[in-house]
Amino acid sequence: MRMILVGPPGAGKGTQAARLVGSYRIPHISTGDMLRAAVKAGTELGKQADGFMKRGALVPDELVIAMVLERIQQDDAKGGFMLDGFPRTTPQAQALDVAMTKAGITLDSVVLIEVPDELIEERIIHRRSDPETGAIYHLEFNPPTDEAVAARLVQRKDDTAEACRARLSKYHAETAPIVPFYEQKGLLRRVDGQGTPDEVEVRIKAALA
Repeated sequence: MRMILVGPPGAGKGTQAARLVGSYRIPHISTGDMLRAAVKAGTELGKQADGFMKRGALVPDELVIAMVLERIQQDDAKGGFMLDGFPRTTPQAQALDVAMTKAGITLDSVVLIEVPDELIEERIIHRRSDPETGAIYHLEFNPPTDEAVAARLVQRKDDTAEACRARLSKYHAETAPIVPFYEQKGLLRRVDGQGTPDEVEVRIKAALA
């Protein structure tokens, strides 16, 4: 299964990615993690990316795409992969499509997890994390049962209502336009992201079947 996971911030992509890579036994390729790994490994592409990052500049799309191609052609991705966090814009999607076609790699599906903005905001502003364990909780739907854990929970800076709206605005302006691109190619699978993680997982697997 060669797939791309798309959806607004707070849609549950991280939760579903962890479940799906286990079910399909494919690597979860986050471009952020991929960049850091390439820099740490000292690969030629990693060295180039590191130069941009040290200057505080964005890594150019063509370099990111080259790194994506390098990564998805590694042995552990021969049976498939899940790409998360890229592409984020229509030009990136178009350039990635051209590069993958030249490399003889075809996508099977692009899964879009859909959640209304008002529910996204509700999810995010009540989200808290445990600084000691990294566990994520929701004050209404998944609060910690341990009082000591509840007392040390923190809210991330980008989980405020204002930050949430800014991220959603950026998503709709930049990333949402890739949806019709993949829809026209017959690759898009729309999935309702409302409900429990188990329910959403079942819908995704049904869409991919």
